[in-house]
Amino acid sequence: MTQHEGGRQDGSGQQLGYWRVADGVTVPVPYAEAVAAWRAAAYPLLVEVAGSYRAVITYGELGRAVQDASGIRTRALLQNWIGRVLGGGVVEAHRRGDPPLTSLVVHADDGMVGEGYREVLQVAGLPAAAGEHDREVHAAGSRLACYRKYCASLPAGGGSPALAPRYQDVVSRRRAAAAAERKAPVCPTCSIELPSAGICDTCG
Repeated sequence: MTQHEGGRQDGSGQQLGYWRVADGVTVPVPYAEAVAAWRAAAYPLLVEVAGSYRAVITYGELGRAVQDASGIRTRALLQNWIGRVLGGGVVEAHRRGDPPLTSLVVHADDGMVGEGYREVLQVAGLPAAAGEHDREVHAAGSRLACYRKYCASLPAGGGSPALAPRYQDVVSRRRAAAAAERKAPVCPTCSIELPSAGICDTCG
């Protein structure tokens, strides 16, 4: 049986986008069925993540985990289906009265929940975030609500909201760069910080 970048082939040579293997036989799975199975698998996985204070999971990690849990595989790009999986999770959490578990899912490169988080705000009837940082701050509060519901060992006081570690690193670097730009100029001759007048008191 040959495996391809876009999927597998069944016995007739037909390429499959989504499949499961049963008794050694590759069986094609409709896209809608695959998404439904992944949605069902994602919810308990995210509850498990929420059981560890300040834990997050990347989109890629969740994508692999739902395939492992459901037995349904794909070689389709993650971006082509993970949004449907998480979108269903947003609606289900709202229906159950649970905090938005999808706030635990972040991008591997920058630690941000990304544009998909707007669904959480829409379902909750909240206005769109003013900017990406406002969105990430809201997601931090949502994650805290998840930990408070599912984590058995919280810090005293119930913990506090926190940006995802990788995004916090980005924010810290931005603040350090901004602080460096605001640093008062120094005299090019003696390297003493210049007063507000811009004339060195020592060198004149």
